[in-house]
Order: sequence, then C-alpha cells, then structure tokens
Amino acid sequence: MTYVVTQSCIKCKYTDCVDVCPVDCFREGPNFLVIDPDECIDCTLCVAECPVEAIYAEDDVPDEQKQFIALNAELAKLWQPIIERKEPLPDADEWAKVKNKSDKLER
Repeated sequence: MTYVVTQSCIKCKYTDCVDVCPVDCFREGPNFLVIDPDECIDCTLCVAECPVEAIYAEDDVPDEQKQFIALNAELAKLWQPIIERKEPLPDADEWAKVKNKSDKLER
C-alpha cells in the first residue's frame, strides 16, 4: 500500500511532508504535490505533517477522491522530485479552507 496526496493540497502546496520523507518520494507540480507510488515505503510520517490533511493511505482515500490514486501515479512520472521544504503558495491559507478544488489543479 502507498500513500496518496488528495485535493486538499491543490493551491496550497505546504511542503512539511517533504521534510519528513525518508525516501524522497514527493514530486512537485505548479500548485500540487504527489507521491510516487513506486518510491513510497508506507512509513506514514507524512500523514501527520500535512496541515490540510491531504495525505491518505491508498485504502483510506475517500470514495469521492479515488481518482487521486491514479493521478498521483501519473503525475509522479512527469514531475520532478522535491527534497526540501519550501514556502507554501502565497494564498495557501485561504485555499486550505476550500473543499472542492480538483478543477484548480495545474499540470
């Protein structure tokens, strides 16, 4: 089982999770992070670090967000690794409160 970043991360991109990942499995897009399922070792460290609770075990992803399992795998092949914490997006705190924002994902 791997971990999956879901829509709560979109337009926030807090990178607290990156700091604790022992295998550098996070990949960075313009306004979203994903986890490379081939690299993730299921350590669970990232889950507690995410301030917007965007990271789930693959088996626990809410039904309405199951598409993020395939999306993480797809985008992990295209995006570059992120191995150090960065500042979140400028309006991340405002977007953190928004629930449905899948349509805001930038590839």
